Amino acid sequence: MVVFDRPKSLTDKEFHYCPGCMHGVVHRIIAEVLDELEIKGKTVGIAPVGCSVFAYNYFNCDMIQSPHGRAPAVATGVKRVLPDNIIFTYQGDGDLAAIGTAETVHAAARGENITIIFINNAIYGMTCGQMAPTTIPGQITSTSPYGRKPEIQGLPIKVCEMLAAIDGTAYAERVSADCVKNIRGVKKAIKKAFINQIEKKGFSIVEVLSNCPTYWGMSPVESLEWVKTNMIPYYPLGVYKDVTANKENKKEEE
Repeated sequence: MVVFDRPKSLTDKEFHYCPGCMHGVVHRIIAEVLDELEIKGKTVGIAPVGCSVFAYNYFNCDMIQSPHGRAPAVATGVKRVLPDNIIFTYQGDGDLAAIGTAETVHAAARGENITIIFINNAIYGMTCGQMAPTTIPGQITSTSPYGRKPEIQGLPIKVCEMLAAIDGTAYAERVSADCVKNIRGVKKAIKKAFINQIEKKGFSIVEVLSNCPTYWGMSPVESLEWVKTNMIPYYPLGVYKDVTANKENKKEEE
């Protein structure tokens, strides 16, 4: 009896990610969801620029490479042309919360019926560990060697909180890939985001707190503990907006 196997929505190509990085885990979760919902054949993924720039090599569905930060714009175009297809973007914090902020915000404002998977590791992982829009106060990076100072570099952008305030956002949840229990939550949130799109609920984003052992200068185990003790307190986990739940609560009140 097979108890563990490679999802059909993943290719056989080995991941290029650093040892201990959780990109591979999240990739597998997305592939499992595509298999379980039986939507692989009509799914189009948008690969960004960043650590996951080669994501098109790993997913066994149609993939498109977008310019840096423009994945939501590309996803919008594909969804408008192929409204019955399932469209998702897979983006890091530099891609989504820096150069791609406008595309993300306006896709949400338009209520585009797409799914965004947002990996937040609080750093620029592809280009040697510079400070990102999500780097937390006091965090040391290659461009903030004395720690991020809010009075100089400003405060981090909290993406879920920001997008939850936009009327066009249907679903925004922050989860974490730091332990098995929370990884189960990652899958639950990603599956819900895809189901929302299938049911035409609108713009959905799942923010996944993740690690960067290489540029945090830690072992994989240490980096996951750092997510737990430093990132989660600053970026609290939870559902920040769910229009479906809100509607159900209103019905119960009535």
